[in-house]
Amino acid sequence: MPPQEGMPTLPESEKNKVMHVALPISAETMLMGSDNMANSPFKSVVGNNFSLSVNADTIEEADRLFNELSDGGVITMPMSQTFWGAYFGMFTDKFQINWMINVELAPEK
Repeated sequence: MPPQEGMPTLPESEKNKVMHVALPISAETMLMGSDNMANSPFKSVVGNNFSLSVNADTIEEADRLFNELSDGGVITMPMSQTFWGAYFGMFTDKFQINWMINVELAPEK
């Protein structure tokens, strides 16, 4: 992960961890995973040791899903454009389930 404004630099112990891994299950479904970072505000325990990831087709659909599903929960990363070319956000819903909402953006020409 490259350095980002407002984000701390990763310690050496974290640099070889997996940020995202994807396992396609079907044309519509992908199982995704990542390592838990030591400096995460969330300690890994049964119940928060997974996240549901939803890919939306448009920014508008992503915003709608994010706003409706995060209502009453805690936003950990607001929806924004990322260094990997997506519009992405994360939150924990009111039932303590972690979510990631993602839209693949077309590369700029």
